[in-house]
Amino acid sequence: MHGLVLLRQEAGKTLKLAGPIILGELAQMALALIDTAMVGAVSYKQLAAAALVMSVVNIPFVFGIGMTMSVSQLVAMAHGQHDARKVSHYLFNGFLLCATTALLISIGLECSKSILFHLKQDPEVAAMAVPFLRVIGVSIIPMILFMTLKQFTDGLEYTRTAMTLSLIALPLNAFLNWLLIFGNWGFPRLELIGAAWGTLITRTLIFIALAIIIFRHKTFRRYIAAGRTHWKFSWATIRELLRIGIPSSLQAGMEVGVFAVSAILVGTIGAVEQAAHQIAMNCAAFTFMVSMGLAQGGSIRISNAYGRRDWRHILVIGKSSMLTALVYGIICFIIFISLNNHLPKLFNHNAEVVSLASYLLIFAAIFQISDATQAVGIGLLRGAKDVKVPTLLVGLAYWVVGLPIGYLLAFHLGMRAPGIWTGLIIGLSLVSLFLSARFLALKKHIHPSGQ
Repeated sequence: MHGLVLLRQEAGKTLKLAGPIILGELAQMALALIDTAMVGAVSYKQLAAAALVMSVVNIPFVFGIGMTMSVSQLVAMAHGQHDARKVSHYLFNGFLLCATTALLISIGLECSKSILFHLKQDPEVAAMAVPFLRVIGVSIIPMILFMTLKQFTDGLEYTRTAMTLSLIALPLNAFLNWLLIFGNWGFPRLELIGAAWGTLITRTLIFIALAIIIFRHKTFRRYIAAGRTHWKFSWATIRELLRIGIPSSLQAGMEVGVFAVSAILVGTIGAVEQAAHQIAMNCAAFTFMVSMGLAQGGSIRISNAYGRRDWRHILVIGKSSMLTALVYGIICFIIFISLNNHLPKLFNHNAEVVSLASYLLIFAAIFQISDATQAVGIGLLRGAKDVKVPTLLVGLAYWVVGLPIGYLLAFHLGMRAPGIWTGLIIGLSLVSLFLSARFLALKKHIHPSGQ
């Protein structure tokens, strides 16, 4: 009985920390949903073009986001040790690393934009996608810089700051879309490319706003002031960041990569299938943002406990977070099953697209539980600096099992888009089982010198 009370208390503490992170993640996802809905109102082919670009962009973009996670983990550990100078030192070197990563990703996307014509997509869709990709590629730079500063504030357990800016970004982005997509108030009607410009402007403004807050607000200024003498480039610190950042990026990249490749494979079937897939995937991605926020909250708390070498607390935080993820996944399953015929109509009114998207949402409902628990499992293990083995497990489940099975079902057994989604369900379920078992076994080899 005491154990259940303790788990409930720890779950409450994690949710309190994760709540603002979750709202911030949902706000970022809502930006994508706003773009999808407003572009979909123009035409389903422009919606398909946006889906194609995001499928290509998401892999390198998530790699960059994964790199920023190293900042929150090391800042949280230093914060657990009450070392303000080390916190500031990690911020400086982490920002340099993530800024370099963002610039390389943006340049890489610009140099590889011609790939859109070699993915066996609808030629008209591919042609629409190129200018959209160019602007979205530039917008990755301010977004990764914003995420780097967000990871710094989150690592200090001040999670409301970035959340507030993310919420402010919602009406701002919608207003910019209204001006630029549809040509209101005398602005040119840019349609799809207008959504890209709205995203770039919004991401730039929230990055600048967060940077000003960190340098001027007394809550964060004391960390900056304490460590400015330590604002020196350090290869040792960069390597420390990379030891967490690279596996975290690979984990996230392999997961998003599977979904991106799946979207491209669905696109080879037809534009209707691709638009329906994008609608169902956006709905699933929206609920996944809650899981990501919960995972980040649990990860930060475990990193803080790791800094104090409190091994018992690590296990209690982890178990309570896993139970919370399980309950949340069940709730999402019920919602998707109940609303599968209604949600697609929010994005498009083409009868074929809506019908197929409604069917695909049933598959999305099935993997809600495993999607939530695997996300939290990755975060918990990352908080305990256990990243190498989980990365290998994620790669095997997604790329060796899930995706090949999906391809076989879709193109050789005639299941088409539902076959791809069946493969996703299998891959996510395996990752969830692997990582949950890994964390529960962590108690066997945690000791004061590390994992």
